[in-house]
Formats: sequence, C-alpha cells, structure tokens
Amino acid sequence: MTETDGTPAGKGALDTGNNPALRAIFGEDHPLISHFGLEVLEIDKGLAVVRLPYRSFMIGNPETGVLHGGVVTTLIDSACGIAVFTALPRLQPIATLDLRVDYVRPAREGASVFGRSQCYRLTRSAAFVRGLAHDGDAGDPVAHIQAVFMKIA
Repeated sequence: MTETDGTPAGKGALDTGNNPALRAIFGEDHPLISHFGLEVLEIDKGLAVVRLPYRSFMIGNPETGVLHGGVVTTLIDSACGIAVFTALPRLQPIATLDLRVDYVRPAREGASVFGRSQCYRLTRSAAFVRGLAHDGDAGDPVAHIQAVFMKIA
C-alpha cells in the first residue's frame, strides 16, 4: 500500500450507499463514528483503514495540542472491529475481549490519525487482529496494536 498523505492509493471513502446495515456499522448512522468523524477509507476481507480527523475537542493536552490517547484507542478499536466484521463469513455481534496499544509517540498536532487493522486469524469463538495507528507515515507509527475479539452467537 502506497501512502503519501495517509490515504491509501486508489482508494476513497467507503460508500455505504443505500445499505442500512453497512451505514449502521461503518457509516454516518453509527453514533460513535459520526461523533468523532471517523471515515472508513479502505475495506477488504479482514482489512480496514480508518481516518480520524484532528478536532480540537479531542485534545488531551491543551499546551501541546496532542490528541488524547483515549481518542486514538477509540480509532484503533473501531478499525479492528471493522476488520473483524469483514473477515466473518456472516454478520454477527462481536465484542473487544483484549486490546493492547503500545504508544510509540504522540500524534502530530493538527494531523489526522489513521488506523490500519488486519484480522489475521479466526477461530470458532475469537478473532485475532493486529495493526497500527499513524499520522501520515505508516513507517513512523503513533502506536502498534494487538487485539482479540469475541464472536457472540
């Protein structure tokens, strides 16, 4: 994947169109996604790339303008969940069982943050995901993540 401004090459925002199920999970109908302005940029089987635009109400340290770590965690958790949904053979409820976030550095002031997650293993009851968050350069991540999601029957 080639990135310059953080947008995957050849990809645009996910078009949820007239599909209410997709809009409820990935789009503007989902309250959390709508509130934070999350934008799904890329989606494929087991893969999601989500953009979190910089907004002043998400600042954790007013002196530096750095985003609150909880906001970045929300981005990462959302990207992981979307990656799991796309890996499942059928749509079913899931829940975050474990989410490890290793922060490497703060996101740059004023920059959007991108979460890229890949569901690399599905079992009967769980989904395993890994990924990262970056602010325009995936080679210089803000955080690395590892997660486990529980499938709810």
